[in-house]
Amino acid sequence: MSQPERTWIGPEESSSPRAREWTARLARYRTADNLKAWRQLSCTTLSFLAFWILMWFSLDHSYVATLLLSIPTAGFLLRLFIIQHDCGHWSFVTSGSANDALGTILSVLTLTPYHHWQKNHLLHHASSGDLDRRGHGDIRMLTTLEYRSRSPRQRFWYRVFRNPWVLFFVAPVFHFVVMQRFPYYTSWSWKKAPPVSPDEAQGWKKEQRSVYLTNILVGTALLVVGLLVGFPRLVAVHLPVAVLASAAGMWLFHVQHCFPGTYWARHAEWDYGRAGMQGSSYYKLPKALQWLTANIGLHHVHHLDSRIPNYRLQECLDEVPELQRVTPLTLWGSVPCATLSLWHEPERRYVRFMDVKDDGARPRAG
Repeated sequence: MSQPERTWIGPEESSSPRAREWTARLARYRTADNLKAWRQLSCTTLSFLAFWILMWFSLDHSYVATLLLSIPTAGFLLRLFIIQHDCGHWSFVTSGSANDALGTILSVLTLTPYHHWQKNHLLHHASSGDLDRRGHGDIRMLTTLEYRSRSPRQRFWYRVFRNPWVLFFVAPVFHFVVMQRFPYYTSWSWKKAPPVSPDEAQGWKKEQRSVYLTNILVGTALLVVGLLVGFPRLVAVHLPVAVLASAAGMWLFHVQHCFPGTYWARHAEWDYGRAGMQGSSYYKLPKALQWLTANIGLHHVHHLDSRIPNYRLQECLDEVPELQRVTPLTLWGSVPCATLSLWHEPERRYVRFMDVKDDGARPRAG
């Protein structure tokens, strides 16, 4: 398979012997199945289009019905994003160029510039759980010590950002609609966090072009569809879909790494294998939701080896007993994760704002 430039590390690149063991154990699950991939893609795309068209027709009858239909429509849009995510790992189909082409096409629907997002996301995999390398594709998080050292104004804005209504509704819409229109990783990310390696800091030209190309494609698509169905109707149909899909995506990403018992460590102690097994949740969703989210809840498996296609994650989990020993996070059990906002290093656990005292005392047990 022809592969693009690698800007990531996997178990085989890790210095941890335990992490390298996973390479041999999980390697056979890396093989993509083109038939399964195209079936998944066609089913998801046709379902998304069918529900979108139903929403458009429902506008003449009841906008309540339109809003209700936006729920499954957003679910299928989220599933398309997860397929794009797999393309970014060159795992969805066997051809590297086909993965890139499909990922670029899907960027029109997801509003996510493929190569720009891909590079930053691969850096997220390379540094997930490393306190000294935050800032690559993760949600901004402060330790309790960092939070106490901030000015009152900085604390206020951090609390605003971590408010669940902002974090799961305002922030994701702003991220996908506004921030993704600019190559902000190239000018912002490296200033906020050190690069994973010296090579990572060089050359983002392809990623910048990806942003501009996506903007052109999205603008063209909006113009064509707006002229066909009417711009007010386009907004009435697609806006609730975009809001729900982005909110669901943000929630999934949050609980995949922010949950009781998760793993963060300073770089000197950081271990790739532990970051995968302990720092990524096994989000055990009801079967229908697991299908709709393309197995992304099996996130500990995905982080141990991101080259495993989403449609093989369950197979991998079923056949590797050690992966099943991870305590699952249930849908109901994940609700309290919404208010976990700070990492308390001494006790290696997430805490809420109400657990932190300004006098520097130990956070209350939660």
